Amino acid sequence: MTLDRRGFLTQSAAAIGLAGSVATSSNQAQDTRPSSAEKPKPGSRGGNRIAVSTYSFWQFKHEHLRSIETCIDLAADMGFDAVEILHRQMTNEANDYLQRLKRQCFRYGMGLCGFSIHQGFLSPDPAERQKNVDHTIHCIELAYQMGIPTMRVNTGTWKTSKDFDELMKNRGIEPPIKGYTDEDGYKWVIDGLSKCLKTAEKCGVLLCLENHWGLGRTPEGVLRIVNAIDSPWLQILMDTGNFLEDPYDRLEMMAPKTAYVQAKTYYGGGLWYTLDLDNDRIARILHKHNYQGYISLEFEGKEDAHTAVPKSLAMLRKSFAKS
Repeated sequence: MTLDRRGFLTQSAAAIGLAGSVATSSNQAQDTRPSSAEKPKPGSRGGNRIAVSTYSFWQFKHEHLRSIETCIDLAADMGFDAVEILHRQMTNEANDYLQRLKRQCFRYGMGLCGFSIHQGFLSPDPAERQKNVDHTIHCIELAYQMGIPTMRVNTGTWKTSKDFDELMKNRGIEPPIKGYTDEDGYKWVIDGLSKCLKTAEKCGVLLCLENHWGLGRTPEGVLRIVNAIDSPWLQILMDTGNFLEDPYDRLEMMAPKTAYVQAKTYYGGGLWYTLDLDNDRIARILHKHNYQGYISLEFEGKEDAHTAVPKSLAMLRKSFAKS
């Protein structure tokens, strides 16, 4: 059969129209996407991912557990989702070593989620403060090399305590250096952290200021610094065990700007103190503020890590599960 040009165009148009109506009918029948009213609420995709800090194994004293590779192996065997590395625990900063750590975690299906460093800006000496700025920038670059997206920073302490044991005996409270005040300290900390933000943004490493002694001993102190800097590259690291009295209201003050959480456990009694933390309550606080990030275990008890860390993981999984 032959068709003239007009007949061909007429039949083609009819065929296209039929195909379109069939496709529309099919899409209407098969489209099971939820309406906006049926979409799950933010934060309802399951439990928070649970990580473990390498500090939980080493604790600055168990030399047979200092190796980051050993800690990664243990974390994988115990069932953690990710690992946080303590910088002071590392014995090597060469690039090939950093890439091996990244590869090791990847092969276990775990992430490297956090990098905890020690630095401080509570010094009247500009050279000392700059030294700590340089150290912080160096560590941001290490985190970038390992593909770690978050780094813990501190205000530092005044160092007017004889040692950390004395600082803990005084519940984290210490006087400023003679001739200076906390107001001087806030200026130094804000200036020091601000100098690190350009590198943090360039590397894509989110700095998280911990409630960790010094001017970070109170939620008001942490928030004052974070709010003054007012950058998306500086948020809050909530340590559940660093408010020694009435922690819950204080933790809730920080929750809206919390981007990373370290959760303390104390099986066998604490190394310096023991807190009876209600992790279910802490989880409710965080979920109320739609926190969906990592919960990183910092085991700070005297029990053997091989038994205490798995128990801690089970407890945190139960508390931070979402229905």
